[in-house]
Amino acid sequence: MADPSSYRPKPGQIPDSPGVYKFRDEHGRVIYVGKAKSLRQRLANYFQDLAGLHPRTRTMVTTAASVEWTVVSTEVEALQLEYSWIKEFDPRFNVKYRDDKSYPYLAVTLNEDFPRAQVMRGAKKKGVRYFGPYAHAWAIRETVDLMLRVFPVRTCSAGVFKRSAQIGRPCLLGYIGKCSAPCVGRISEADHRELAEEFCDFMAGRTGAYIRRLERQMQDAAEEMEYERAARLRDDIGALKRAMEKSAVVLADATDADLIAVAEDELEAAVQIFHVRGGRVRGQRGWVTDKVEAVTTGDLVEHALQQLYGDEQGDAVPKEVLVPALPDPVEPVAQWLTQRRGSQVSLRIPQRGDKKDLMATVGRNAQQALALHKTKRASDLTTRSRALEEIAEALGLDSVPLRIECFDISHLQGEDVVASMVVFEDGLARKSEYRRFQIKGFAGQDDVRSMHEVIGRRFRRYLQEKQKSGEWTEEPGRPDGETPEAPEAPEVAAGDTAPATDGPLDEDGRPKRFAYPPQLVVVDGGAPQVAAARRAMDELGIDDVAVCGLAKRLEEVWLPGEDDPVVLPRSSEGLYLLQRVRDEAHRFAITYQRSKRTKRLKASPLDAVPGLGDTRRHALLKHFGSLKKLRAATIDEICAVPGVGRKTAETVAAALAGAAPTAPAVNTATGEIIEDDGAPPAALSAERGQEP
Repeated sequence: MADPSSYRPKPGQIPDSPGVYKFRDEHGRVIYVGKAKSLRQRLANYFQDLAGLHPRTRTMVTTAASVEWTVVSTEVEALQLEYSWIKEFDPRFNVKYRDDKSYPYLAVTLNEDFPRAQVMRGAKKKGVRYFGPYAHAWAIRETVDLMLRVFPVRTCSAGVFKRSAQIGRPCLLGYIGKCSAPCVGRISEADHRELAEEFCDFMAGRTGAYIRRLERQMQDAAEEMEYERAARLRDDIGALKRAMEKSAVVLADATDADLIAVAEDELEAAVQIFHVRGGRVRGQRGWVTDKVEAVTTGDLVEHALQQLYGDEQGDAVPKEVLVPALPDPVEPVAQWLTQRRGSQVSLRIPQRGDKKDLMATVGRNAQQALALHKTKRASDLTTRSRALEEIAEALGLDSVPLRIECFDISHLQGEDVVASMVVFEDGLARKSEYRRFQIKGFAGQDDVRSMHEVIGRRFRRYLQEKQKSGEWTEEPGRPDGETPEAPEAPEVAAGDTAPATDGPLDEDGRPKRFAYPPQLVVVDGGAPQVAAARRAMDELGIDDVAVCGLAKRLEEVWLPGEDDPVVLPRSSEGLYLLQRVRDEAHRFAITYQRSKRTKRLKASPLDAVPGLGDTRRHALLKHFGSLKKLRAATIDEICAVPGVGRKTAETVAAALAGAAPTAPAVNTATGEIIEDDGAPPAALSAERGQEP
């Protein structure tokens, strides 16, 4: 690990001008490339106290052994040079796009004497007109097959074309009318090129004028009683319309735009792009990237723009590029795009209308791509094994943690405090082992006390079931007179499986709930939550279970009694697994918390008032502030609420007069809990299937 001060440039050496810089490691390999409006200010940010740097940046500067820079005239030149160097050196700490397969394009080789329509991948060639990219090559072939009826351009390879010319006989497409057969002279070179250019114009989106022209020709042929020709034109129009239907109309006609959306978490990001030409979605592509450096959404957008248009020129860069966030600064990127196109390019965030709706669709595709990538990554056995080994090594465990339990606390402003326990075995979720807890009394006042209580309850049950000989014993630390419930089949939230029935069973034939101890307990939080969990386990004499915490902000792993966190590499499979476990615990906890809040809301006496809808019920609660005040109000006072008539007021007053003041209500306008007597909510009794 290098000390950044050992290679820090001397004061005054770094110019205060735009440029591009490279960090190299001890072997001379480029590990990071960046650009800056002011090299002096940007590089100064890297050579500060290591404690003030982001963990990913800290890892980069301690891996590097030297830094060098190149001065340029403008920020646009810096952007171009940065792209060139990233492409040349492939630095390990820059954003890297994975799964960036070579997407297929529909290409027309206008650089040949007889242009050919074909599927092409890879680097683009000069003089070739490209359309796409498409998600699948078969989609291109289907489109071309429909178009060849109207535009019978050559699609054969050079070898087939040459052989047909030698034998004086066209291929099968020439016989069935899907090729104009320039190989045997059925069409001149000039006419075939004109046909290929019309094909390109139609694919570029200029469809309306061409179809209207064919319709006029069809009508003229019918008036001249050339019915066979009119029927041919009719079929041609139908074929073109079917080809157009394969691309959905999403924007106004003649709109050319690319829409870029980003879905990200702390470790990875998915980028999705929709290519709209002539108002239709002509292609889609996407990438997934590891966030090995500290990047914002705007930075990811800038990298995506470089990836998309770094090798493009002219019409390949659309007039409009819609993004979820703008790079900072945006002017050099917009100017760079304008230079590559040769005319003005609009780079902006859609605010309303069809473009904003389409951007939402692209965003959903990005979310699905990220979820699919995570699913594939999690299902790989080798990857899971490596992740468990990395966790064991980072935490200093004697063996890999085959069973991991993660705990999370969820509440709404201190109310309805609940906790979740999720279980991962061999790196995979075991939903049959998930458990949910209710937090009662003073523990709900903060997450640390709640975590201490939940961990204590979980391991008291473990010890109890371990020592149980047929009768339940009183749990230590419980109030006098309160005894634990016998384990029952747990209530399961939507989307989670019921508990398995195999394994150790209790006397009633039900599965033991906490019979298996984990090798690792993960808590959602930092040092305070970890200390609380460790303290709860020490109080019960549990010393063979490791504990760690995963803090959301910087994805740092905290260990008990340690002043500094363990920082796993951003590309670490172990960190990815810990994050997935933590996120699942958070999802399970918040789902339970929301369900409890919904049940409590349904307990309001106003729900039973006939003819009283949500709007007027909310208006009454907002006007009076609580059910107690509403119950004490007169009919005239209730009528003063906007939208409430006298008959409704009488019904409300009669319903409240006969209702017992029990369950608390909620002011849905403010989200606050409304108590009839001002007292805190009573502790809810244990529900079936929930740990008391």
